[in-house]
Amino acid sequence: MKADRLLSVLLLLQAKGRATERELAERLEVSQRTIHRDLEALSAANVPVLALRGSQGGWELAEGWRTQVPGLDSNELRALVMAQPRALGHPRLRAAAESALNKLMAALPGSMREEAATMRERLLVDPAGWWDAGEDVSALPLVQDAVMRERKLTFDYVRADGEMGPRTVDPLGLVAKGPTWYLVAGTPKGMRTFRLSRMSAVTVLASGFKRPARFDLAEHWKRSTTELEEKRSRYPAVLAVTQVAAKRLPGWLAAKPAEGAEFAAVGEGWVAMRADFEHVEQALFVVLGLGTRVRVLKPVELRRAVEEEVHGMLSQMSEGTGD
Repeated sequence: MKADRLLSVLLLLQAKGRATERELAERLEVSQRTIHRDLEALSAANVPVLALRGSQGGWELAEGWRTQVPGLDSNELRALVMAQPRALGHPRLRAAAESALNKLMAALPGSMREEAATMRERLLVDPAGWWDAGEDVSALPLVQDAVMRERKLTFDYVRADGEMGPRTVDPLGLVAKGPTWYLVAGTPKGMRTFRLSRMSAVTVLASGFKRPARFDLAEHWKRSTTELEEKRSRYPAVLAVTQVAAKRLPGWLAAKPAEGAEFAAVGEGWVAMRADFEHVEQALFVVLGLGTRVRVLKPVELRRAVEEEVHGMLSQMSEGTGD
């Protein structure tokens, strides 16, 4: 947008003191003719930009004139650089954020620009996990547009149970939880949360909607996630695991060392852990995955389920080898 570019020109002149049209054009990735028109527009708007002739010439702001854009301190600069654009999931958003950050970096005073460049060289954010879930966020630009312009949104949605159906909603906000994006929206049945990777045929409608008064996205998300945690079913179990497994288990689910005299003598090199699973199938999956690095202490039904599963696996292996 022209307004953004004009501000960038001002920031560059403020930071560099003097710059040629060619330098400004290269920084902002536009033609020199465009920069010349921008400088004329600034002059017409009574911004004191001065043209200096000669081999050392260029454009500069009148001495003492400053924009009203506040400067960054070192802590703000570090925080800004830490929020790297490549952490965004969508290529178009990454490219736009990278361009905006480059323009801002170019407008910084020399010492801060060097500091920012050094930090960016020594920081890498890789948004993909080792086991990438393959989240499809191709709908993100459309959803973002509907949220910003307060336009109704319609799409087909696949629920967790596989049922698919059309939805028409009032998009109120976007939430990024790790690599997963969610849309918080108003519906005829109240506030709902939709996972973007389950949305298809997304269309921004021409009709708008009235945003709820005093709606706070952060407060709503905190409240809804707390309610979800409280409603989520639990399948508690006590496991004896090796010390290496004890360090890894809390990274997979809610788990902590089990206290009590009954779990004190699980054996040297073993640790008793209380684990909260969502259901018995998840508990069975985790225990079988740990193999010889785990023993089930409680409940007895989980121990028996593991034994039955192992016996079944051994039988299938025997049949497969022809023994």
